[in-house]
Amino acid sequence: MVLHLLKMQPDNVERMGETIIRLRKELRYCKNCHNIASEDICTICSDSRRDRSIVCVVEDVRDVIAIENTGQFKGLYHVLGGLISPMDGIGPSQLNIESLVDKASSQSVSEIMVALSTTMEGDTTLFYLFKKIKPYNIPVSTLARGVAIGGELEYADEVTLGRSIVNRVPYDNQLVK
Repeated sequence: MVLHLLKMQPDNVERMGETIIRLRKELRYCKNCHNIASEDICTICSDSRRDRSIVCVVEDVRDVIAIENTGQFKGLYHVLGGLISPMDGIGPSQLNIESLVDKASSQSVSEIMVALSTTMEGDTTLFYLFKKIKPYNIPVSTLARGVAIGGELEYADEVTLGRSIVNRVPYDNQLVK
C-alpha cells in the first residue's frame, strides 16, 4: 500500500486520507443486528421486504456480505462479533449474544439460522447459542454441511454457500435433550 501511495499524486493521497477519516467517523454498528451502518439502523434491517421472522446469526460482517452475495436469504441478520474461543480469551460476554436472546424472547422470531464456520470455535458457539435459545422453543437451524468442515464462510464459493442456506437443517444436538 505504501508503494501505491508513493506513486499517487499528493492531492489524491490527501483526499484519500480525508475520506478514510470521514468513513471512520460516520460508520457505526446497527442497533438491531450489529452489521455496519451509516445510520443507527442498517439498510438490511430497514428494508420492509425482508422476512423479520427469520434471523441468520453470523460471526462478523464479512459473513453478512458473503450470504447476501448468494441472493438466497431474505431474512434479517444478527452479527455476533466473533466466536467463543477460550484459548483466545473470548467468552460469551464479549459477543453480541444477549441481544440475540432478547430477540428470541420477544416471540417475533420463528426461526434462528446459525451460519457459523464449521470449526471448533464455531461449533462451541453454536452449542452455547442453542442452549440459550432452547427455552423459547424457537427452531434453530444450521447451514447444510456443503460448507467444508474447518472451512471459513468468507472463503466458500457463492454456489456452495447458497446451497447450504437453501438446504439448512435443524440443529438437534442429542447432548442437550
